[in-house]
Parts: sequence; structure tokens; C-alpha cells
Amino acid sequence: MTGNLGHEQEEEGLRHPMANFQSYFHGGMSSLVSTLPTLIVFPVYKTVFRQQIHNTPIHQAVGQLYKEGPMKLFRGVAPPLVMRTLNGTLLFGLQNTLLCQLSRSSQTVISMSALNALAGFGAGMVEAVVFTPFERVQNVLQNGHNDSRLPTLKSVLVRMKKQGLALGYYRAFLPITARNTLGSSLYFGLKEPMCDVVAGQGLSPLASSFVSGTLTSMAISLTLYPLSVLVANMQAQVGGEKTSRMGDSNPVSAEVESFNKQKLRKTSTEEKNHLPTKEEIEAEKKAMKEGK
Repeated sequence: MTGNLGHEQEEEGLRHPMANFQSYFHGGMSSLVSTLPTLIVFPVYKTVFRQQIHNTPIHQAVGQLYKEGPMKLFRGVAPPLVMRTLNGTLLFGLQNTLLCQLSRSSQTVISMSALNALAGFGAGMVEAVVFTPFERVQNVLQNGHNDSRLPTLKSVLVRMKKQGLALGYYRAFLPITARNTLGSSLYFGLKEPMCDVVAGQGLSPLASSFVSGTLTSMAISLTLYPLSVLVANMQAQVGGEKTSRMGDSNPVSAEVESFNKQKLRKTSTEEKNHLPTKEEIEAEKKAMKEGK
């Protein structure tokens, strides 16, 4: 009886227009606040990205960024800043709107945790549709192999437009959709139950919300990390080139490439300087006849 009463009170709160507005407002404000941390941790994120697409250890990924210099360290930061600004508003606001609609139609048959998860699934799907182009441009800019051919944001946008939606802006759309829908569904579905468990340890409501949100996000990120690696490798490519190779700073790769180039130049020079003369050709023919 008490559970039904609490469920009805939550539904009434969701139906209030101010509740929907506050969810969009709070999500937007949290996104604005997170823009500064995005700038601070972007070099770390870029290091992880280089490890994902080049299959290199951390010291070689850091070496790549160091070799490129500070001017290129923040290349590709614009798309995630825009995404961070809009993401909270869209994700949290839309999830609350969908939750309100689902609560009206469920008639207390489905638990609030399941409704939260279902609303998060829908919000994650919309999030994938809206933000996949931003993530695609970001990953192209972060790939150092694209610096010479696509030096500016405008050149990347022009190239994406030429490739069409499937290979351009919406490359890797399916794994992004799977990652976002599963992640949002798990986050919103587990947030309240996890918060209740943490609150039972005697923490304040604010501390309980922070700790539960952190633990939930970490668990989801670890679970869905392989999808993030797949997305990074698919989106870092432009055209048909392959990027899942060892990094530019890898000593073995550099040595092999240098050896092959030197060998090619040496062979080419010898062929030019030691072309057989007419006398040598006649002598070789004579030797072949005598051998027979």
C-alpha cells in the first residue's frame, strides 16, 4: 500500500510542468559547469584515444602528443565542448519527459526503476542520433594521421559532407547507439536503487547521490569500454585508410620503415649506375653458349 502511494506521488511530481523544466535546466547547468573539466582532462582523453586507435602503450601515446607540440594538443576539443554543453540538457531533460509519459500509461504496473531504465533507453537513442556527427568530427581531428590532409575543422566538415551520411557524419552509428542506449538505461535504472543502498550506510543525501552516481558511472564505463574502442577505431578513419596500426613513435615500426626506404633507394641507385654495356651483354651470351 505504501509502495503504491509513493509511486503515485512520484507520478504527480512528474506531471507538474515545472518538474520537466527543472530537469532541462538542471541538466543544462551541469553541462555548462562540466565544460571547464572537459578542457582540463582533454589531454588525458586524447592520450587514451591514441592508445585505442594505434595500439600503443601509454608512454608512446604521450610521446606522439609531445612530438606534435602544444599547438596541436587541443586539436579536436571544440566538438566535445559543444557536446558537453548540450548533452546534459538533452539527456536528463528528455529522460524526464519520457519518464512522465511512461508513468501516465503504465498505471503502476511497472516499477519506477524499470520506467527510469526504459526512459533512459529512449533518451540514449535520441542522444546517439544528435551527437554521432560531433563525435565523428572529434575523432577525425584527434587522429594525428589526418593533420596534413585535414588541417582545419572546415576541411574535416567538407570531407564528411562529400562522403555522405553513412560513411561521413554517421560512421559507427550502430555501436554508438548500442553504447548510449545501454549506458543511459543502466545509469537511470540503477541510480535510485544504488543511492538507497549508499544512503543506508549513514551518508547524507548529497553524499549518497554523489557516491552512487560515481560508482554507477564507473561500472557502466568499464562494461561498455570495448564499444568505445570500436567507435574510436571506426571513426578515426577517413575514406578507406587503416588506422589500427602501431603509432608513429614506435621504434620498431620506424626502424623497419626506414630500412625499407634505404634498401629501395640503394637498389635504385645501383641499377642506374651499373646498367650492362653492349660488351657485357655479348660476353654473357658467349658464356651461355659455351656452357651449353
